[in-house]
Amino acid sequence: MTAALHLDSLSVVYDDFHALKDVSVSVERGESFGLVGESGSGKSTLLRAVAGLAPISGGTIRIDGEELKGSKRSKVFYRRVQMVFQDPYGSLHPRQTIDRLLLEPLAIHAVTDSDKRIARALDEVGLGNGFRFRYPHQLSGGQRQRVAIARALIVQPSILLLDEPTSALDASVQAEVLNLLEQIRRDRKLTFVMVSHDLGVITHMCERLAVMRNGAVVERLSSQQLVKGAVQEDYTKNLMIASKGFVKG
Repeated sequence: MTAALHLDSLSVVYDDFHALKDVSVSVERGESFGLVGESGSGKSTLLRAVAGLAPISGGTIRIDGEELKGSKRSKVFYRRVQMVFQDPYGSLHPRQTIDRLLLEPLAIHAVTDSDKRIARALDEVGLGNGFRFRYPHQLSGGQRQRVAIARALIVQPSILLLDEPTSALDASVQAEVLNLLEQIRRDRKLTFVMVSHDLGVITHMCERLAVMRNGAVVERLSSQQLVKGAVQEDYTKNLMIASKGFVKG
């Protein structure tokens, strides 16, 4: 079966800094795949390269077997692949209502029945129509991230790129948003690629993961292997120790 997302020897270079070094990753359709590592390891750069937000200096990206050319992405790509960013405070335009924020991607893709789509998207993320004409500053952090998820889902993509989607939220709200994402993935049969520094989040949300360090993948394993402590690299073991409450007793 053709992978939903396949990266082969992907490299990203800024001036003389190699942010990604020959990274190869394959994510199956309907899978939730995790990327973990310390800050600066290249996790978010990988997502940004896929989304066309980082310059690619080498390697290939394939979506459902189709190779992407260059860094520029087409409208067709953004109907298939959407990204949810880390910061719900910075990813929403402060002077636009939620209605306007959700209408914009529909207008870009010339999608009709916008009223029904907006109402359905808000309902799916647990907000409802009462939030439609509010502004972002009138919402909590968790509510803003739900809007960001609704905006990503409204064009009905098959792949979601999730860049630390709950790290800016309070712990209690994190769990709510993660459960929402998992429910949406099951209902829509979506493919997730999730970046997180929190190993507990990754093992809860993802079946498999890649461990990154200095722009390269140093280990690939299943979440079950991580939970059992069945890891090979000292770097991965140190990540487990640094992740509070995660170390297997």
